[in-house]
Amino acid sequence: MDRDRGPRVPEQRIPAPSDVIDLRFSVLGPVRAWRGGDPLPSGSPQQRALLAALLLRDGRTATAAELIDAIWGDDPPSQALAAVRTYASRLRKVLSVNALVSESGGYAIRIRRDCLDLSTAQELAVEAEKARATGDRNHARALLNKSLGLWDGEALANVPGPYAESQRVRLDEWRLQLLETRLELDLESGCHAEAVSELTALTATHPLRERLRELLMLALYRSGRQAEALAVYADTRRLLAEELGVDPRAELSRLQQRILQADAELARPNDEQAPAPQIAQPAQLPATVPDFTGRASFVRELGGKLATAEGSVMAVSALAGIGGVGKTTLAVHVAHAARPHFPDGQLYIDLQGAGSRAAEPVAVLGAFLRALGVPDTSIPDSLAERAGLYRSTLAGRRVLVLLDNARDAAQIRPLLPGTAGCAALVTSRVRMVDLAGAHLVDLDVMSPDEALQLFMRIVGEERVGAERESALDVVAACGFLPLAIRIAASRLAARRTWTVSVLAAKLADGRRRLDELQAGDLAVKATFELGYGQLEPTQARAFRLLGLADGPDISLTAAAAVLGLPLHESEDLLEALVDTSLLESAAPGRYRYHDLVRLYARSCSERDETPQEAEAALSRLLDFYLATAARVYGMERPGDRLVDHVGPTVHDGLAFDDQREAQDWLYSEANCLLAAARQATDGHRLRLAVDLLWAAQDLAESGANSKLYEIAATAVGDAARTSGDPRTEARARTSMTNVHLVAGRYEHADEEAKEAAALAEAVADPAPVYWSDNDRGIIAFNQGRFKEAEEHLRRATEGSRADGNLPGEASALCNLSRIHLSTGRVAQAIALAEQGVEIYDRIGHTLRLANARYALGVALTQAGRPTDALEQLSEALDRFETSRQRLWEGTTHFRIAQAHYSARRTARAAQHAEQALAIGCIGGDRTRANVLITLGRALAALGQADRARACWLEALALHEASGAVEADEVRELLAPLSAA
Repeated sequence: MDRDRGPRVPEQRIPAPSDVIDLRFSVLGPVRAWRGGDPLPSGSPQQRALLAALLLRDGRTATAAELIDAIWGDDPPSQALAAVRTYASRLRKVLSVNALVSESGGYAIRIRRDCLDLSTAQELAVEAEKARATGDRNHARALLNKSLGLWDGEALANVPGPYAESQRVRLDEWRLQLLETRLELDLESGCHAEAVSELTALTATHPLRERLRELLMLALYRSGRQAEALAVYADTRRLLAEELGVDPRAELSRLQQRILQADAELARPNDEQAPAPQIAQPAQLPATVPDFTGRASFVRELGGKLATAEGSVMAVSALAGIGGVGKTTLAVHVAHAARPHFPDGQLYIDLQGAGSRAAEPVAVLGAFLRALGVPDTSIPDSLAERAGLYRSTLAGRRVLVLLDNARDAAQIRPLLPGTAGCAALVTSRVRMVDLAGAHLVDLDVMSPDEALQLFMRIVGEERVGAERESALDVVAACGFLPLAIRIAASRLAARRTWTVSVLAAKLADGRRRLDELQAGDLAVKATFELGYGQLEPTQARAFRLLGLADGPDISLTAAAAVLGLPLHESEDLLEALVDTSLLESAAPGRYRYHDLVRLYARSCSERDETPQEAEAALSRLLDFYLATAARVYGMERPGDRLVDHVGPTVHDGLAFDDQREAQDWLYSEANCLLAAARQATDGHRLRLAVDLLWAAQDLAESGANSKLYEIAATAVGDAARTSGDPRTEARARTSMTNVHLVAGRYEHADEEAKEAAALAEAVADPAPVYWSDNDRGIIAFNQGRFKEAEEHLRRATEGSRADGNLPGEASALCNLSRIHLSTGRVAQAIALAEQGVEIYDRIGHTLRLANARYALGVALTQAGRPTDALEQLSEALDRFETSRQRLWEGTTHFRIAQAHYSARRTARAAQHAEQALAIGCIGGDRTRANVLITLGRALAALGQADRARACWLEALALHEASGAVEADEVRELLAPLSAA
């Protein structure tokens, strides 16, 4: 069997008749048949064995003797031949007379290859192998996942007979090979942490398969878990010695040595080189820069277009991009490389389109005609006549025309050649969408590697190599814009006493950065001013105000709020800015500034806008975010009073058709929303920002956005503490409480919650009071102060009821369940959790219903009811996944692992514990340590003592660092291993 191809299938087969085209069959699981979407009866086990034997022959005829041997082997019944004929007759009636045919004393099934799941899986595997060979790992992974997804359990499930058994073994081996290949691609693509969980489960199922062990070691090592990786080797070596009396294979041993040596070469670099340009005569092209760097894909793309100009219609390629992005440099470089394709000449003109005095086409045509050898006396006066003579002169020639810095399509149309064999290369800040037939190219900034390479070429490898991190800071401060990098590098090259870190420090000040980026007649600010000066007043205002907002990009709806304009007017303005390359279209309906353009926009705002208008624009943005986030919160949590406690907004907020759409908005806007909150430092905007963090609190527990939420909450909290506004400070502290709780910093969380409650009580703001009691109950529970925790949670229950907040009451009841569980009141714990489930279910509160089912699942596990617990926890997990609460997903996987371990399903327990580690959990390092304890227990039960010890040692270190009482439990687990 070829690796990743499965059982060999003949290339030729007899075509299937037309009346069996809608038949489909599966053998990668139970043997089944369908006509269209309707399942067909496949009969008794022996009849399915006959069907499987025929399907696996790929249309070739099987004799009756072969079929008898396949079904019964060496011990057939006396009436075996009659039975085979009966089975065949029944199948023919179900399928079609054309599907199952009789010939030469045997039978065959004639169907198309794509009608059998095995054939489809084989073809997908072949395509994956081809994709991998060309370096397209992502496509190869997707194809392999499709192939593996065709399996539905064990191949040929419950089909009797020696032939089915041998095929089952072969198909199972092939599936494992596909899995190994897919996992290899996962690791090559950097998905190490995600692969650990799957590999842990596979090694538990196939403990003697060394390739899986090898991949697990590599995944653990690349996930920063070196000790566990080495422990896998130790477990493998011991298992092989005990079971087979052999040592690990050489590849596994070599990998162990590389891990011991912390070999940095376990990653694979991939470099590319651009062809060097060749110079030919005659030419008007400017000289290409000697330090041209990167842009390999654009060089190939444009070079390919120019290379095909001969014998085709005239080719036009138009490059657009922000000023300073390197359009001219790239165009000149590509034009020089393409000169061999245009032996009759190359024309060049700077059309001055970005300035106030753009070149007139009639003058340009006069210069071109003279360069082409037309005497002055033969050059006509009018534009139309000159354009006609220009095209006539180029007829039959192969000439490249480089039109640099064009204003618009109208300026360049008369300058385009009109015959095959010629080509035009155009650069402009404006996208030439109205230039018929043009190949449009949008040029973006350099990649970090390209930017660093350009900087190094100008400054010198020795100076940059000594301060690589500072050099990366410099090119990042330049926004990876080639002009800015060239200016910064030229300044450094001219100042031998400066170090790279000195230049990095100068560029670190955003307010001074544009002033620093000038050298001689080159200046980044001057480049931007050319484009800004051509804007209409309304466009210039939009450019200035939108630059005030932090965040990686901005949506159209948010931009409309900033501008205070209707959606359609805002879209027209933004698209106009995109056309001038002062703004980028990040995706449909989303826009972004280059970092340096944003700085320039802000400097324009400081110069041309009043402080009141700038403040009003940012307030409108926060108002829009708060109104919409409150709507999302209300849809996620029906009955929750938070939406009644946030301040009033002017904007109504966006309306959503369903929760999915609302969640999509919240998570797609997370970075921008949190950045807007982080910008607020005082007054009205600070109160909006505090309430916005309340309404967007799901982001704190999402995992993907938790760190950004913490940064925003910290900034807002610092501002609130100096604001002199107790209400604002109290609410900001509740957000910080949540941040510390998610991270497992319980002492800090308790301090924040205590202060929040005191401040809120003083101004009669009820919600922060009972929320703080709920949070302090959770904190006290986690610190083992159960009596105090119960008091806080009782007050939280009463406060929620008094405020009419049913979700708050349910949350407190579920947390009380945890207290009762830890104090031995298991029955009461289950009852309290069931009350929480009932409340959430009654009001349709699906998100926190997941939390309630989680609490009930934990209680049921401790009550010795793992099956019931898993039912609750699985429902909770589904909801957390739907709501994109990644940290709660991880925490629920941890509890599922505990339930499986309680039921002695140790392999499943290990798999879910690994998933918890890969995703992350609520509670930070403390919860991670508890997951490692459970994982260690499961691994120990699976006979992987060394890896279990590695898990427990890491757990001990984490618990000792936090002073957690669970450290004693870990020491008890390690004691027998230390004694051994």
